[in-house]
Amino acid sequence: MVGPASIAVIGVVAVIIFGPKKLPELGRAMGSTLREFKSATKGLTDEDFDSTKSKTAEKAESVEKTEKVEETK
Repeated sequence: MVGPASIAVIGVVAVIIFGPKKLPELGRAMGSTLREFKSATKGLTDEDFDSTKSKTAEKAESVEKTEKVEETK
């Protein structure tokens, strides 16, 4: 489990490795990467939802047509 002491150690190591001037740039890059990833995954889930919705509508239309054909018999 990650506790406050672990986070502090990770922060100190990051400052030692990258230096205090480079950390804000890395933070900005990480933030923009996460935003782009989030928008891409949201787009994928929206597309998946739309395709599922259209398939469900097609199945419903098919069932309605089948019921109408059975009623006419």
